[in-house]
Amino acid sequence: MPRAGIITVVGKPNVGKSTLLNRIVGQKLSITSPKPQSTRDRVVGIYSADDSQMVILDTPGLLNPGYLLQEAMRSTALRALEEADVIVYLADATEGNPPPLVEAAQLTSPPRAPVLTVLNKSDAVPAHRRAEANVASDVVYVSALTGDGIPELMAHIAQKLPESPFLYPEDDISTQPVRFFVAEMVRETVLEQLHDEVPYAVAVQIEEFREGSSPLYIRAVIYVERDSQKAIIIGSKGAQIKSIGEVARKKIELFIGSKVYLDLWVKVLANWRKNPGSLSRFGYQLATGKSK
Repeated sequence: MPRAGIITVVGKPNVGKSTLLNRIVGQKLSITSPKPQSTRDRVVGIYSADDSQMVILDTPGLLNPGYLLQEAMRSTALRALEEADVIVYLADATEGNPPPLVEAAQLTSPPRAPVLTVLNKSDAVPAHRRAEANVASDVVYVSALTGDGIPELMAHIAQKLPESPFLYPEDDISTQPVRFFVAEMVRETVLEQLHDEVPYAVAVQIEEFREGSSPLYIRAVIYVERDSQKAIIIGSKGAQIKSIGEVARKKIELFIGSKVYLDLWVKVLANWRKNPGSLSRFGYQLATGKSK
């Protein structure tokens, strides 16, 4: 009987959750950035082998929320924990043994699903420390960056999955629409090119996705919270927005496999990160279950 189920990847910000998802799926689905809290919503990747299918949820980093958007991010991570058949609790190997997941996530009770503690960045840890830890069956060392330990991790996960027919067609790599990934690629490019607070004030919406056009026409709006941020993104004589558009377009073309005309706009939506209505507009959900 094949095995299939949902694997939720959780951990603090910047421990490599998105890199791990991309490594397992074999394609870049989740944006990566040195900046913490770059993942805001869960990203779904699907890996199918001969006898197992893993539906992998990359989640926002576990943090103490400071404003409504961060509350929605934490809520997303906690809901993904509830849905899991297997939990991969990812931590940075260079920081030593992590606290238990219940403590790290501030859970009121242990999760239902089995928890596999995975220490990432093994390439930065001496071999003798990895050997000592690998004696424990509930701890696995990996490097999501190099791929070291990934086959062993996937074998551990497969053993813990419930017996089940595949949940999705074998060729599927995600349950999310192309528009979601296009918006994330634009946002990732803003994270890469701009610094300080501006990237955290950015949200991206795809307003038009013209199927059948050649090149594929995509109109995306970059939302910020203040006029000063809008000016930074546009840049002198439009140089910054042009650079963002060129880099993002190349990413999108590589992802969808066809030529793209990316039409970028910048608009101000004041204090959207702290406004429930604005959060709802961008698809984030607060813990109450009410739209953002």
